[in-house]
Amino acid sequence: MNEASQIKVKYKIIPLLVSLLLGGFIGLLSETMMNVALPVLMEKWDLTASTAQWITTGYILVVSIIMPVSALLLQWFTTRQLFTTAITLFIAGTLAAGFAPGFEILLAGRLVQAAGTAILMPVIFNTVLTIIPPAKRGSAMGMVGLVMMVAPALGPTVSGLIVDKLSWQWMFWGLIPFLIIDLMVGLLNIENVGQITKPKIDILSLLLSTIAFGGIVYGLSSVGEGEGGWGSPVVVLSLGAGIVALVFFILRQLTMQQPVMNLRAFKYPMFTAGTLFIVIGFLTIFSTSYLLPIFMQGSLALSALYAGLLMLPAGLINAVLSPIIGRSFDKAGPRVLVIPGVIILAAAMWMFTGISMDTPVYRIVLLHCCMTVGIALTLMPAQTNGLNQLPRELHPHGTAIMNTLQQLASAVGTALIVSVMTSGQKEYLRTHTGTAAQELAANSLSAGVHNAFVLAAAITLTGVIAGFFVRGSVIPGDDKRNLKLQDKSGLEY
Repeated sequence: MNEASQIKVKYKIIPLLVSLLLGGFIGLLSETMMNVALPVLMEKWDLTASTAQWITTGYILVVSIIMPVSALLLQWFTTRQLFTTAITLFIAGTLAAGFAPGFEILLAGRLVQAAGTAILMPVIFNTVLTIIPPAKRGSAMGMVGLVMMVAPALGPTVSGLIVDKLSWQWMFWGLIPFLIIDLMVGLLNIENVGQITKPKIDILSLLLSTIAFGGIVYGLSSVGEGEGGWGSPVVVLSLGAGIVALVFFILRQLTMQQPVMNLRAFKYPMFTAGTLFIVIGFLTIFSTSYLLPIFMQGSLALSALYAGLLMLPAGLINAVLSPIIGRSFDKAGPRVLVIPGVIILAAAMWMFTGISMDTPVYRIVLLHCCMTVGIALTLMPAQTNGLNQLPRELHPHGTAIMNTLQQLASAVGTALIVSVMTSGQKEYLRTHTGTAAQELAANSLSAGVHNAFVLAAAITLTGVIAGFFVRGSVIPGDDKRNLKLQDKSGLEY
């Protein structure tokens, strides 16, 4: 009996993956849903912008703290236990947020939701790597990519429609039926797909990890708050403590026999390349999702709902492309997808540097769609190729590393973009006077957005260079597939 047949007998693959992916979709959708609702909540509870922003910042912070230790969770608890815990936490957090009488309860509910998302996402990746044979892994990861890319893109659009037509509470109440169905389907079909080894828990590593990743994300998230920017005491102290703790965390992991996060995964070159594309891809995604709504509302005077709807076509394109790209990866390998993808991505980002108040809306939507095509062609193939190269015992650590870097890239990207955009606005205001206040504000925002897109475009160029070094992974224990996958130059995959 071949490997695929054994897997089909042992696991209910389709209902298992549906349960995991639905939970992941809801979690990532919730991560970006609240942005549009922040002005409503600020008015309702008389909150400052920096206080209200904690609804989003706190979510990212909790995810960033839990993700690095996810490999340990995968080795201590069964897939069923982790899934049940994650969805139960998410239901509890959603109920608390939906019926919150004030900001404090809403924030607490969001933090509990984040804990559920952080536990579930590594389970999804590890399950795919464990139960799907390498020859079909691209198709499965294409579905995972659909969840990862489409859900965050739909968040602002869905929340904009809800806030415009209903009340903000429906952003939480509407999720409850889906979460309950997901929990029931999961309990009927999910069983453990990994090996429970219960390695020794190193308390010092957990402490260093919490300070490192929590401090860095908190510091970066605080850059846009207040007047201090990068020089703010909160930013300096948080980043300083986080970086120092990160150095000690890395050194400790490299000297331990059973590390919390096994950084020896970086010895595998295609895994290292995959993590680089994760950083570039999510930095680009979060930068663009921050800049475009602000530009369309502030410089083009579009409504929040209209701006959210204009972001939707790119998400729909991604939904169509992700499964197709996954199947193409299985047939042709990563190189023929990653190289054109990263070139399209870099070209779209450079064209974004030319947008201004005179740019037609359709051109912005078209560029956003092109950018999404580039990311779809690049991100999933590079990520799957990198994880494929790892031996099975490193799969939990590889997914933990990639998911952690995804969160860090999102935080770094947003902080850099906010900083560059703000600096560009101030420089424009300093050199331009005598213009009506409203026009001056719109023009200064346009100038700041231009500078931010220049930075984002420059970062994507590193991906173009890296793309030409991508090769298909030699998959441990799959010699037959390794011999078949060859590129046109004759290089063995």
